[in-house]
Amino acid sequence: MPNGTELGKLGEDVDQVVRKAARTVELGRRGFVLSLLVFALLIGQLLPWVGQHAGWQVLLGQGGPVPQLFAATSTAFGVFASVLALLTRRWWLAWVCAMGGWFASVDGLLAIWSQQSSHANNIAGSGPGIGMIIALVAMVFLAGNWMKTAWSRT
Repeated sequence: MPNGTELGKLGEDVDQVVRKAARTVELGRRGFVLSLLVFALLIGQLLPWVGQHAGWQVLLGQGGPVPQLFAATSTAFGVFASVLALLTRRWWLAWVCAMGGWFASVDGLLAIWSQQSSHANNIAGSGPGIGMIIALVAMVFLAGNWMKTAWSRT
């Protein structure tokens, strides 16, 4: 029969496991979906966004300030934060990805709008590239899935 100190150690171990479980989220199949969406976002970064400039070139400043903001936020929240959250399964990172994902989605809408609107010299933009559209769709789905994940914690 265990003595008091062994029961105390067992209780501490159980408390430690419970605390760790409270800080993490269970991804299940959604983790695979999130991984695919991050991959789709990376593919979008390789395709044209503004004229012949790919998403990664826009990120480096070659496509204008509004598309560059979308490239930065989608890369920060959609790629880096998502990968970190997938690896660590931290609950607070799921919230960061969800909120940042919605922010990046709005940036993406503004970036597409900026490519379709007339400029100061009344010349219409050339329209968004296929990469920007793919990145926006991936970002919206990423934000939605991270939101479901963040709310799923019991």
